[in-house]
Amino acid sequence: MKRNSCAVVDPAPPSSHDPVQPLLRPLGRYADREAAMTDIADIAAGFLAPGVPDAPGDPGVLRAGRADAVVFVVGDAERAARRYRAALGLRCVAYAGPETGEPETVSYVLAAPGTRIVLTSLVQVIGPRGRELAAHLARHGDGVLDLAVGVADVPYAYDYAVDRGALSLAEPYEVRDSYGAVVLAAIGVPGGTRHTLVDRSGYAGPYLPGYVPFSGW
Repeated sequence: MKRNSCAVVDPAPPSSHDPVQPLLRPLGRYADREAAMTDIADIAAGFLAPGVPDAPGDPGVLRAGRADAVVFVVGDAERAARRYRAALGLRCVAYAGPETGEPETVSYVLAAPGTRIVLTSLVQVIGPRGRELAAHLARHGDGVLDLAVGVADVPYAYDYAVDRGALSLAEPYEVRDSYGAVVLAAIGVPGGTRHTLVDRSGYAGPYLPGYVPFSGW
């Protein structure tokens, strides 16, 4: 299957080794779509607990962040996106890949009210991003790569978390395109979970710079 096209291609029938199945098996326990969506929303919620003040009345307490996205790395992002769309009734709202300036990956953004899921797969290994995804897939297989958190002040949230023991993965930085600018940072917490801190208050695009609105399917 070509990875450099947004054209709709009928998915192949499931094989005995379907890389999407590990993500979809848990859906079998749900009686309906609403229960599944509630569970996914619970996964996405409350990534950052409210800060605990060092002393009563501490004005520097960090407010809890809001879920921004759950990012999965998978063997075949298009196939996974089609399956999630069919299983949960999500809409595919954005896409990034080689033709949008992302030579190493293809990504599909699926959304519903209060829920955003990003499915990313590797096209080729060129730099650190590709090596990171390849290593993650080799160690863990398909699964959650990042739990992104929306915050009002990325530098403050980043400093607050790192000062209290979080691992710095990426210091605050800004990315922009014709839709505006997004401020990002990344931290690691015990257990190996990655959290991207996101302030998209100055951005009107479909997801992040580098993504384009998706009109297929």
